[in-house]
Amino acid sequence: MGQGTPGGLNRQGFPGDRKQDGSDKKEKKFEPAAPPARVGRKQRKQKGPEAAARLPTVTPHTKCKLRLLKLERVKDYLLMEEEFVANQERLKPQEEKAEEDRSKVDDLRGSPMSVGNLEELIDENHAIVSSSVGPEYYVGILSFVDKDQLEPGCAILMHNKVIYSLGQYFGFEARIFWFGHLGFRIISGSGQFRFVFMLIRLVYGFGLELTGLVGDIRVLSVVGLLQDEVDPMVSVMKVEKAPLESYADIGGLDAQIQEIKEAVELPLTHPELYEDIGIKPPKGVILYGEPGTGKTLLAKAVANSTSATFLRVVGSELIQKYLGDGPKLVRELFRVADDLSPSIVFIDEIDAVGTKRYDAHSGGEREIQRTMLELLNQLDGFDSRGDVKVILATNRIESLDPALLRPGRIDRKIEFPLPDIKTRRRIFQIHTSRMTLADDVNLEEFVMTKDEFSGADIKAICTEAGLLALRERRMKVTHADFKKAKEKVMFKKKEGVPEGLYM
Repeated sequence: MGQGTPGGLNRQGFPGDRKQDGSDKKEKKFEPAAPPARVGRKQRKQKGPEAAARLPTVTPHTKCKLRLLKLERVKDYLLMEEEFVANQERLKPQEEKAEEDRSKVDDLRGSPMSVGNLEELIDENHAIVSSSVGPEYYVGILSFVDKDQLEPGCAILMHNKVIYSLGQYFGFEARIFWFGHLGFRIISGSGQFRFVFMLIRLVYGFGLELTGLVGDIRVLSVVGLLQDEVDPMVSVMKVEKAPLESYADIGGLDAQIQEIKEAVELPLTHPELYEDIGIKPPKGVILYGEPGTGKTLLAKAVANSTSATFLRVVGSELIQKYLGDGPKLVRELFRVADDLSPSIVFIDEIDAVGTKRYDAHSGGEREIQRTMLELLNQLDGFDSRGDVKVILATNRIESLDPALLRPGRIDRKIEFPLPDIKTRRRIFQIHTSRMTLADDVNLEEFVMTKDEFSGADIKAICTEAGLLALRERRMKVTHADFKKAKEKVMFKKKEGVPEGLYM
């Protein structure tokens, strides 16, 4: 009794009582420290009954929002279906028409078609057409033809369709209906059914005779359009590969080369120079002179030196057989030149179509004059030629029409005279530069001769001398070969034998 103390008050703080304190610590759970509060973070207020009381009272009108969206989508599908059905009903006649057109096209395949020209559009479904060997017709236009591309003057395809056979209807062979004293008749295939049937009634009503034979009655229809963007003859005129001749191959003619450069090349390469000085460049030039003086050679050099499109045509190619084909070819030529600009149009032997106008007594002469008039219009018409330059060449400038040579159409006339002594020497050097000459060759003898030589004559002499050396199995050309060649060329020239004909 004396050692114990009641209540355990005296045992607090003594070392002997540590075991009992340890048991108390085990019973206490570990609580982690609270995380540090962020600096400057505003504490949110907890929403309580007061915040809920301030919300407005909402009464829902639909049971489910998803059900409403589903119904709206179903409604959209029904509207789409209704629109699709309406479109199908509206397009059904068009599909039937397209099917009918396809069947017509299938019927036309494999059958021959004729080519004609569209003269006039009456409406969307009818037009007046003509051919080169027949009258004009009032025909229908099938629906599958692209009417936006139809314009007067274009080439079209026409199909002949038999709509009625006179022999099958009347039980006898079809005839030509001839009104002897009225001066009227119908040729096979030139009439429509109603017109012919009316004439049949007239024939039987007046008791006129039926003579001759006639085929079935046919109807023409426009079934297609020929895409004649470029005339085949104009495509052939285009020089695809530049000639090998250059200005270095021309002996002399320095003044002529300078003039054609100023009139043709410089306006295409440096047009700003003419704008700065305030003048318009020449529209075209004409090269004239004796045959063989280098006119065509200079044109080839121009084609070689420039990057512009070069179109070469001979004057005789513009003369066509049928009426109107010549002027049409001239229009096509300049239209292609305008599309491919910058371009140069070279017309050689222009005297074939550009002669002086006179009273023509034949259709061919009138056609040539119409071609020349179209050429005059293209050279100086309302349409500006722009970057299209024209080079003409002729041996007989005195025979050309003055309207063709006036300023405004042909602004520069370049003469090509026979070569002088200096030019002869240069031409001989050019043509003999690749020849193997003997030591006795003296070209000065031929340069100083009094005979009139052209550049083509000098080339013919050099070529003939080389052929004479080959005839004798020699690889070098002697002076005697040149003398014989000169005599031969001059003899052919004086006697009128064509130059370049080596016999």
